[in-house]
Amino acid sequence: MLKKKYIAALALILLAGCKKDPINVGPPNQYSSSTFPKTVSDLQSVLVSCYANLRDQGIFGFHFLPKALSNSMHTVNSEYNGDPGWNEMAANNLSVGNEYPSETWQALYTGVKNCNVTIYAAGTLLKNNPSADQQTINLVLGQAYCLRGWYYMELECLFGEAYMQAGGVNGDKMGVPLYTEVPQNLAQTQVARSSVKDTWALIISDEKQAAALLKGQVWPSTDAARATEWAAKGLLGKAYVYTQDWADAVTTLKDVIQNSGKTLMPYTTYHDAFNGNNKFNSESLLELYIDQNSMGGYGIYSGAANSSTIDGLIWAPRTFGGYNGTIPFDGTEGTTQALGYPNEFVHDQNVVRFGYSIGSAYNLVANPKYTGSNPSFLNPQLIQDPAYTAQAIAVRTSQTADPRLYVNTLQPWVDSVKFDGVNWAKVAKPDVYAFQQNHYGFSMRKYSPIDYNENTINSDKWDYYLLRLADVYLLYAEASVGAGDAVTGLEYLNKVKRRAYGLSINAASAIDYKSLTDQTSAANPVSPDPVLGHNPLYYERWAELFNEGTWWFDVCRWKIGDSEAAYFGSAINVTQPLTATFSDNKSYVWPIPLSEINTNSKIKQNPGY
Repeated sequence: MLKKKYIAALALILLAGCKKDPINVGPPNQYSSSTFPKTVSDLQSVLVSCYANLRDQGIFGFHFLPKALSNSMHTVNSEYNGDPGWNEMAANNLSVGNEYPSETWQALYTGVKNCNVTIYAAGTLLKNNPSADQQTINLVLGQAYCLRGWYYMELECLFGEAYMQAGGVNGDKMGVPLYTEVPQNLAQTQVARSSVKDTWALIISDEKQAAALLKGQVWPSTDAARATEWAAKGLLGKAYVYTQDWADAVTTLKDVIQNSGKTLMPYTTYHDAFNGNNKFNSESLLELYIDQNSMGGYGIYSGAANSSTIDGLIWAPRTFGGYNGTIPFDGTEGTTQALGYPNEFVHDQNVVRFGYSIGSAYNLVANPKYTGSNPSFLNPQLIQDPAYTAQAIAVRTSQTADPRLYVNTLQPWVDSVKFDGVNWAKVAKPDVYAFQQNHYGFSMRKYSPIDYNENTINSDKWDYYLLRLADVYLLYAEASVGAGDAVTGLEYLNKVKRRAYGLSINAASAIDYKSLTDQTSAANPVSPDPVLGHNPLYYERWAELFNEGTWWFDVCRWKIGDSEAAYFGSAINVTQPLTATFSDNKSYVWPIPLSEINTNSKIKQNPGY
């Protein structure tokens, strides 16, 4: 079972290849290619490291989504302002010493290395054991190529100097260093940055090889986390869209849509598909398996190998606090009980962008059900004005706001969470917004603990989607529009939107967009967005993939940083407004880490740093 082998990955790949003869002993931190791998099982153990590395703290283990991208995309505001790296991310003004790009760079290249080791080990196995099953070896190779393509795509989108455009425009700019083999000495690690064109060529080649090697393979449920032909083709289609190769994108993505056997989840399943339920569902194309087992500590910081992450520790919501044994709090805003160690909550502008239009102001009134003299989160003295609560509930039932608002967020006083894994209590505003009527104060729901307390469990329980079919639909819509077929593009935008409203995805409906400039929920008169408000393609990618780590790439490739900065205005964890204008020479590109500049004599820094 691949998902149960994660915890052994790095240990196995570093097994020593020592002989019994004490005179001929190999290095203890590496295996000997003359003796390992000898079997397909040995090779599988090497492959596992390619998957396990996705849980590194620099990627999905902790820092990449909540601390880096959530701030950069202004998915969140942060109650904590003591981390300079967060502040730089929120202001989109990074320094070369920022720890988060550095961690991500290192983790992604570790993934590349692990994939290269697997590819090398497959060749070694055939030398050591010519009778080994070639078909199984090919399946291992297919997974390694698929994941290497994913790692390089992330590297290029974050650190490449520019996105390549139709006709190869920007292809001669700096991409990232390419390693296709395992360096054998220090000199071979000194690699210059390849061009953007060559970097994307390798990504495309990897995914093509992966699709060919994995063709027709259907994994059993115990190996559902493994890459497939359709994962590779989906990533290939994404690479074509990101490089504006519209013709190849249309062909590839249409193949995935028509032949993968995948379908969009119904809304009732989709609503709960980001919090530990409905794993490996009908929509999942490539998914990082997470096993909620912290083994005595916080995920990657547990001190023991495990397959957990702790992103939700920062996104955790709050419930209302209560009597602490000394001071009789009223059990409402200002005294909260957290389901983790929450530093982040939803930026108010996101609530508005989803179309929530009744405003944030409400009164706190006496709770008619209050009893006794010890107020608590279950027995508050004050509650939200029931009239406002009724309005808020009406917004949901009438769907006057995009229903994805409630997939992604939790509303104070309206939504509830299990603060102890058993008892439900109302969600509270973050402490920093307590008693402030001019803030929505919604909490994160997607990829957040809502039915357990992360301080008790110490790890996440949900899988992460590296690719799902809704993303493919939206990429196909974009590619169709780019290829001149606006009718097909509009229909696939509407399919994704219909699912969000609980409708049949294939039947025309009253909520359909009528044109590619039709009004979206982001046209909300409370704070209209001049870009996403009348751009269904942009809005649907933002709304559907909210907090999944892709919006930053869309902002950068579409060059809409100026409008994003103007729309969000400021982030409360920084003492300065967000960057008023985005510099093409800096803001859209992360810096090459200082550690890499200092150790790789052939590498060049991105402009502006």
